Amino acid sequence: MLDLDGTLFDHRGASRAAVADWVASAGLVPTPALQDAWHDAEERHHRAWRDGLVSHEEHRRRRLREFLPLLGRPVGDDAALDAEFRDGYLARYRAHWVGFDDVEDALAAVAAAGLRVALLTNGVPEQQHAKLDALGLTGRVGPVLTAGELGLAKPRPEVFLAACAAVDADPARTLHVGDDHPVDVVGARAAGLRAVHLDRHGEGPLDEEHRMTSLRELAGFLR
Repeated sequence: MLDLDGTLFDHRGASRAAVADWVASAGLVPTPALQDAWHDAEERHHRAWRDGLVSHEEHRRRRLREFLPLLGRPVGDDAALDAEFRDGYLARYRAHWVGFDDVEDALAAVAAAGLRVALLTNGVPEQQHAKLDALGLTGRVGPVLTAGELGLAKPRPEVFLAACAAVDADPARTLHVGDDHPVDVVGARAAGLRAVHLDRHGEGPLDEEHRMTSLRELAGFLR
């Protein structure tokens, strides 16, 4: 069972590039501080959506309410915020969608091991399926299970169990691979799955026994 953002798809790179383009379009210098501010707002408000505290649309609006003043832009009503997110950020984000260059090696390793593969992602189905289309992965990493469809999000153990049930998989015989240690690894293990942390940026925890820095190392965890 594979995660999508940060695992197969370079969300961080696409997001930072989109923010840089967006900030530049406002006539400002896209500093690392502005990119970090967007990332921090995304992390906090996406967590609120994962916890079921706000809708997906509202979590996006909350990010904009924090970020637009940094650009000297007015904060409008919900409709204006939705349009700003769509035309200001999302269009640029989509323009930078790319996959990681180790994905093909991972899929080859899974196929060689004779294993089935599913995808479990904390996202809404329309956007996550569009990413798979853009990466040429549609039909190759399915079934695709999204938090938006399941009504639950990682790291809640229930979502891992629901995903396993949806693909008729025994949790104890399922390996989950993801880049977010608390969300993907801790959550999966709490549900009885095995888990491997994909630590692409060396952010740790470095004492994690089942850790890799590239999907090219996945074959060693499939034995």
